[in-house]
Amino acid sequence: MSKSHKLFHDAKKVIPSGVNSPVRFFEPYPFFAKKSDGSHIWDEDNKKYIDFCNGYGALLLGHRRKEILTSVSKQLKQGTLFCTPTNSEIELSKLIIGNFPSIEKVRLVNTGGEATMTAIRLARGFTKKKKIIKFEGCYHGAHDSVLVKAGSGSAHNGISVSDGGLDEVSKNTLVAPYNNSEELEKIISKNKDVAGVIIEPILANMGLILPQKNFLSDVRKITKDNNIPLIFDEVVTGFRVSPGGAQQYFGIKPDITTLAKTLGSGFVIAAVAGKKEIMNLLSPGGKVYQASTYAGNPVSVSAAIASIKTINKIKNQLYSKLEKYNAFLTSAIDDLASDMKISHQINSTSSMFQIFFTDKPVTDYISSKNADSKKFKKMFDVLLKNGIFIAPSQFEVVFLSDAHTKDDLSNTVNAYETALKTVKN
Repeated sequence: MSKSHKLFHDAKKVIPSGVNSPVRFFEPYPFFAKKSDGSHIWDEDNKKYIDFCNGYGALLLGHRRKEILTSVSKQLKQGTLFCTPTNSEIELSKLIIGNFPSIEKVRLVNTGGEATMTAIRLARGFTKKKKIIKFEGCYHGAHDSVLVKAGSGSAHNGISVSDGGLDEVSKNTLVAPYNNSEELEKIISKNKDVAGVIIEPILANMGLILPQKNFLSDVRKITKDNNIPLIFDEVVTGFRVSPGGAQQYFGIKPDITTLAKTLGSGFVIAAVAGKKEIMNLLSPGGKVYQASTYAGNPVSVSAAIASIKTINKIKNQLYSKLEKYNAFLTSAIDDLASDMKISHQINSTSSMFQIFFTDKPVTDYISSKNADSKKFKKMFDVLLKNGIFIAPSQFEVVFLSDAHTKDDLSNTVNAYETALKTVKN
């Protein structure tokens, strides 16, 4: 019995289902990580994997990046928790504002879910209205307002609305199809009590689904015309697709932005940010309450400062390299699947991609759900066996990092070739 198998057996006795997040589970059992470095991760049996799960997108700079560890190490010598303001919180907020033109003020929080929860509360406090519109397949964290037709682990486990959620809450969440601005307009016209619209500008929790031409600009126009705050959930895309996130990439300014993942490069930190007239509603100056003991944690803040400074310093090389590597990988995988006559679609952008086993384009929640997830699981199992770790769910994304090398790409293509042969059979 492998160490991971034994550890999973032990974990199930003390941890629900043996994991602390549903997306980490896969049959027959997940491997247990021991260490990581650069583009690699090792399990408890000392097997080495090329890591394309990448902290579900958090590790744009790779594992154990020198600049991050140096900054954190320096802070550890000064203290780990103060619960009083620090100069570094100001520095980080200024860095975020400098990268995102739509942002005028920043409130630091701990997780992406906390950030989206606060963003929704802010939208309601600003408009004095109740209803929130989200899009099918977009995942905004595990809180009641947004666990309705959500992506990520919720979609993977077939949970449309979570047990334990209140009907009184979910009834105030309206769901629109992604890439369909006409439906959004219809929903708004029928509901005069819409407090905000929240969206992943690039849907990265239903596999990878890209916004079609003019979709995001249409969403921005519709929300502006109806005086509805637009929330860009950039937990995944913030810093990953450009130094200023998807909003810089597509040239759109939302009213509120949420950030996490790459912001901390592996450390626990997130932010809700936006226009000052909205952000000023947060307590203690305003009446929208939000608080946290660990908000602005100095260790995490030091990691985030180093992360943004590093990204800004190398941005001209970083994003072009990742796009080049992504194009190489997706082109090779596409050729392999085509040569084997396997029905498939590959969606890709910047440093992210995903393959779907279907003969129809994947543009929304329904078309993603209709892809053959059993074939994906077959592929995942063989990739893992051959030392390639991607997220175990069809409804996640393959992430590249600055740490990946040309040798990593070559080995990955070989592993995909072996895996696709299994899918074909």
